Amino acid sequence: MKKKAILFSLFISCKIILAQHDHHHMNSDTVKMDHSRMKHDTTLMEMHDMPPMSHAFSLNLPMSRNGSGTGWLPDSTPMYGYMIHRKKWMYMIHGNIFIRYNNQDVFNKGSRGGEKFDAVNWLMAMGQRRVGKKGLFRFNVMMSLDAIFGGNGYPLLFQTGESWKNEPLVDRQHPHDLFSELSIAYTHAVNKKTDVFIYAGYPGEPALGSVAFMHRMSSVYGPDAPLSHHWNDGTHITFGVLTGGIRLGKFKIDGSSFTGREPNENRYDFEVPRFDSYSGRLSYNPNPYLSFQISEGFIKSPEETRPEENVYRTTASIVYSRPLKKGNFLNVTALWGLNHTHSDEHAALFEAAWVIKRLSVYGRCEYVQKSAEELNLDQTKYDHEAVFSVNALSLGLGYDVIQSKAFRMSLGAQGSYYSADSRLNSLYGRNPSAVEIFIRLYPPRMKMMKM
Repeated sequence: MKKKAILFSLFISCKIILAQHDHHHMNSDTVKMDHSRMKHDTTLMEMHDMPPMSHAFSLNLPMSRNGSGTGWLPDSTPMYGYMIHRKKWMYMIHGNIFIRYNNQDVFNKGSRGGEKFDAVNWLMAMGQRRVGKKGLFRFNVMMSLDAIFGGNGYPLLFQTGESWKNEPLVDRQHPHDLFSELSIAYTHAVNKKTDVFIYAGYPGEPALGSVAFMHRMSSVYGPDAPLSHHWNDGTHITFGVLTGGIRLGKFKIDGSSFTGREPNENRYDFEVPRFDSYSGRLSYNPNPYLSFQISEGFIKSPEETRPEENVYRTTASIVYSRPLKKGNFLNVTALWGLNHTHSDEHAALFEAAWVIKRLSVYGRCEYVQKSAEELNLDQTKYDHEAVFSVNALSLGLGYDVIQSKAFRMSLGAQGSYYSADSRLNSLYGRNPSAVEIFIRLYPPRMKMMKM
């Protein structure tokens, strides 16, 4: 395949119909306020002189559409966190901690599995305030203490990406940086249907790929990163991002200039921004239950151990969120990613989470193509453009043993089954399996208010 310059901006042709809405005036003789009910309605009291917290990039969209970076989720997405209201500012705090035992080759079929006790974790805080009548300022901070459990991350068969001690990390998920996001953004509402915004992150997330896996409700109940992470949302921690975009009704177009190099082995430092890569993304939310995106980007020299290698990445995803009776819900994500380097490597993912009262049932099915370089194989034995297919199926469940206003605690277990190219059997064995047992700590579910 011939290398070509990729499309930086995505063009759409759509007709925007701005319908005028009738203003319904309340009649004081027919509409009465129930003061006794209002007295006990803490939400009304908190919001008496203040509108509800909006989307991070629009005064006219619900907060539940917030994803990661500038990405969109469906409006019906449930949210877990703590909301704090002040006179001019509104804040939200949320996060996830998995304290677990992880065994990636429970039957000892190969030589590349591993086991570990660790605690996968992240914490995020965001704040926003109005600027005049049409402006919105927002900041975001995300932190992780993954690295205190080891610089080489945690065992995860067939996972690849980044490095440790100048060697590529293979069969391990790298730890996230202490500061995974420090970003600011400003949005101006042209009218109710149109917003323009600018976002800057150091680090931050460019307009490339779906909402990152830690912020997708179909993914958040399990502790592992997808094997397709570096085919879709692997740029979510980037030291130097500048994104601009516009929302036109149900559509959003955003484009980024960013640093292509992935974070180095020092998870506590700040790296030099290069702004040598670029991307463009088109998002579309047709109704409250669905969110679509397509994106394309050029990533210069992402891997420190392969500096001569650039990546052209294309992604597409669909996220579905459906509230069910009695507060239950279903969340589903399907995505596809393509990395083009010296060969084409595809990845596809389907994941879902079904929450029934205190019980969460989740699963993920993946197909990924990885090169001999990616898997750190002896390349003298294989063709330069050889790719190896990997299939992975994970199923898990969690049960909330504590559901309080302060926090939730869930006990859970997960099993994974792998099927890979037979040429890899000498290293991995045939169909290795993994088992994980965990305690999950996370915030309570938020009661969403209509805009």
